[in-house]
Amino acid sequence: MKAVLAEQPTYEEARLTEKLERFLLTRPETPFLAVDLDVIKLKYRELRHYFPTASIYYAVKANPAPAVVTLLETLGASFDVASRPELEMCLALGADPGRLSYGNTIKKAGDIAYAFGRGVRRFAFDSEAELRKLALHAPSSEVMCRLQTTGENAGWPLSRKFGCDLEMAAELLLMARDFGLSTIGVSFHVGSQQTDPMQWRKPLHEAAGLFRRLSREGVTLDTVNIGGGFPVLYDQSVPPVGLFAEAIGR
Repeated sequence: MKAVLAEQPTYEEARLTEKLERFLLTRPETPFLAVDLDVIKLKYRELRHYFPTASIYYAVKANPAPAVVTLLETLGASFDVASRPELEMCLALGADPGRLSYGNTIKKAGDIAYAFGRGVRRFAFDSEAELRKLALHAPSSEVMCRLQTTGENAGWPLSRKFGCDLEMAAELLLMARDFGLSTIGVSFHVGSQQTDPMQWRKPLHEAAGLFRRLSREGVTLDTVNIGGGFPVLYDQSVPPVGLFAEAIGR
């Protein structure tokens, strides 16, 4: 994949959109979060441009405003949900359950059963206990094992929150196969506000090695969820998304 790099504005060059400026002129009195839906549309299309062969999943927990979810659904996005309320909202707004992934690796048994009953067929896990719940309450579903990463150079590392090491991942994926689940691949997240495009290199190489290893055991994996974490402009300049796409593509 060859990325065409777009210019990213510096902090000094960044400006509010006209719609946001008009809103601020109303001088709202309470704390608020203002989001321009046109910017969300632009950013989604930017990701589609730089990652043309990928499926783009929006993590609903980032901003569960119905207007945001509705916009992305009309654009053809898929969704990563972390809770039952997020799942219920996506379905109520017209999202296809086949385009939902239950990415939280710690789920209540009742929530797994509910999601399965509503048509969700893709789930993440990173422990044997979670895997057993999935086998019982979401039989034959597609499952992905979450790998642990270091979170180095991320503004908000997730290294101590989710994921397991490679040896444990191999054992769990084989166990998933034995439980009758459909083992499709792995997921990882290199940390939020990740400013180093090379941080995807190590987990991608580890995933490739795991794919080869399990192939020898008769388990074929074909999916890698590379997470999010691409940085946005706050108080200092960040690399453009094209640089990350180029590094990940290599």
